[in-house]
Amino acid sequence: MKTTRTLALSLAALAAFTLAGCSSTEAPASADSNAYCPTGELKFGIEPFEDPTKLEPAYQVLASALGKELDCSIEVQVVEDYAAEVLSMRNGKLDIGQFGPMGYVFASTKANAEPLASFGTSDGKLSSYTAGIWVPKDSDIRSIEDLRGKDLALGSVGSTSGDVLPRFGLKKAGITEDELNLNYAGGHPEALLALAKGTVDAAQINSQTLASATESGNFDPAGFRQVWESESIPNDPITVSADADPAFKAAVKDALLNLAPADIEAVGKFLDVTPAGPLIEVTKETYNPLFDLAETMGLTEKDI
Repeated sequence: MKTTRTLALSLAALAAFTLAGCSSTEAPASADSNAYCPTGELKFGIEPFEDPTKLEPAYQVLASALGKELDCSIEVQVVEDYAAEVLSMRNGKLDIGQFGPMGYVFASTKANAEPLASFGTSDGKLSSYTAGIWVPKDSDIRSIEDLRGKDLALGSVGSTSGDVLPRFGLKKAGITEDELNLNYAGGHPEALLALAKGTVDAAQINSQTLASATESGNFDPAGFRQVWESESIPNDPITVSADADPAFKAAVKDALLNLAPADIEAVGKFLDVTPAGPLIEVTKETYNPLFDLAETMGLTEKDI
């Protein structure tokens, strides 16, 4: 069956990007004299892995704490989609960017993004999550192999757990994409909602979305079954341009690693990191399995 791509946008086609959310911390009095913040403000981009109206206030807490460490105002920008954030960093419109793991792969190759930190657990270990495919409890789909001829809702084009990993799972199972109907729902919450409403036979639900939707009462796992799960994925890296001033990179890294868990807690809930721990140092090597996955799947920037 035909694959439907509702959000397929290439970097070349994006002449500009729009923002789903935008807010700023209040600039400290000394911001205009801060060498790390010459314009008085830094821009912090976030991929839209959850409803932007929920993400923005959570990240504002993190940005406010980071701004105090750097003595600088920080503007939070929840971008339109994955490609928009890569393009924005490449064009110098973002000073700091948090990318999903697969988004980071292309941010690294196309925008020279350098990872500094990611989210840690309360025992000081790097957090991770998994992709999954779920079906109704009474479905005759018992495994990923049973998805042939069925409707499968994915999240957004280019999403690590909402797109690439489920398609990789299908490939490993020997299922070609024309043997089922893949539909992009527009995001993780939307894919879950499609399954809950019964408009699809199966949907991708990652462990983060599952935890958030279960806690909020929007999803009862007892009525559904997971028929496939990926290996663990390291959580999202927070990055800066590798071309930035080394002193700036060092300052941002030091500030991130010194944030209190309470400053990260609101964001951590969306990433299923509860209780939250401190941010953990990461490098490009941390995400090597994602670079390998992109190569295995033959992905290019047109696929995000």
